[in-house]
Amino acid sequence: MHAASQSSGTVSSAERLFRLSIGIFFMGGFVTSLVSLLVPRLTLLDRLDYTRGALVQLAFHSSYLLFALPITALLVRLGYMRAMAAGLFVMTTGCLGLAGAAYLASYSVVLVALLGLSAGITFLQIAANVIQPVVEQSGRGASRLTLLQGFNSIGTVLAPLIGAGFLLGATDIKAGAPGWLMLALPFLACATLLLGLGLAFWRARALLAAFPAPRRLPLAQLRSVLGEPRLVFGAVAMFAYVGAEVTIGTLLANYLAQAEILGASPAHAGRLVSLYWGGAMIGRFAGAYGLTRWRPARLLATMGFGAVALVAVATQATGLLGATALLAVGLCNAIMYPTLFALSLPADRSCAPYASMVLCMAVVGGAVIPMLTAMLADRIGLASALGLPALCYCVIAAFALMVALTEQ
Repeated sequence: MHAASQSSGTVSSAERLFRLSIGIFFMGGFVTSLVSLLVPRLTLLDRLDYTRGALVQLAFHSSYLLFALPITALLVRLGYMRAMAAGLFVMTTGCLGLAGAAYLASYSVVLVALLGLSAGITFLQIAANVIQPVVEQSGRGASRLTLLQGFNSIGTVLAPLIGAGFLLGATDIKAGAPGWLMLALPFLACATLLLGLGLAFWRARALLAAFPAPRRLPLAQLRSVLGEPRLVFGAVAMFAYVGAEVTIGTLLANYLAQAEILGASPAHAGRLVSLYWGGAMIGRFAGAYGLTRWRPARLLATMGFGAVALVAVATQATGLLGATALLAVGLCNAIMYPTLFALSLPADRSCAPYASMVLCMAVVGGAVIPMLTAMLADRIGLASALGLPALCYCVIAAFALMVALTEQ
């Protein structure tokens, strides 16, 4: 009777955590997509080149590499729930910093605030992506994580629809000028929501008492966990995936605004980016079901090769065909992040935070690949530069094939 009651309590805790996690994934997607709109803001309206515009993503994603190790140490010390509350509070501060940057009209303050914002997201990346595989006792980790990523995609879809009018509508904003509030308002709203979500996680900080806690590992065992071949290859694939997804999401408005593609205005092109994230949203909800019926590695390989084909079309085509092909890559992206994460974790879930640390450090691909692609775009043109993200999807497909072969 006691065991049954304990099992029921564990299931109830898992479900409550899942509901709380919906807020984390939604806000993470919304803020990340909002940040991507800063690049067309800087390049199309403030007349920076692609390289300096891409510094936004370098600042935003570099913290995954810089802060992953100390944040993992804090997570092991604080536990999952306190770590996520801390991350949400840090994100709140970062959003307030971006609002301040809008008032000051300062490019350098934007970069500093983005570094702080992404430090908060690093807490959530390391903790939130591990929790579902830890608490799901029935092996539904990949499916549940993909479902949560669906809510992440709802955020990425809504951010361009809501934020494009604010970030891409106003021009020639001077420091302290009345128009600064239009740029700051989306970030002030995000700060308010993140603060409330952080307080909710803090109140629920004892929720996971019945689940395995993260534990400190001896150095020799840590080396063994971090040196596992599947984790290493998975981290390389994660680097490639985040780099490719962020590159396309960041430069898509610029691509659609080109005269030979759609010739859209900056604000209209920014809103069209929501179709890219919308494809990921639809694909993630469908993928949560598909992953219960098909082997994750095989489905991941299929999506990887599909993305390669679509980006290849976008590099060569013009007009509606090129626009449609690049927008459709979002469908292929849908299952990649959660499936890569789940396939790369070690069997011993108490070691999962350390593997999560490595995978989150690999998210620095979202800083490196956009920057390299932007540098190529300044030299050979934007369409041709998209060949680099196509190569990244080849890496993902190769990892999936390797895992599929080992599972036979």
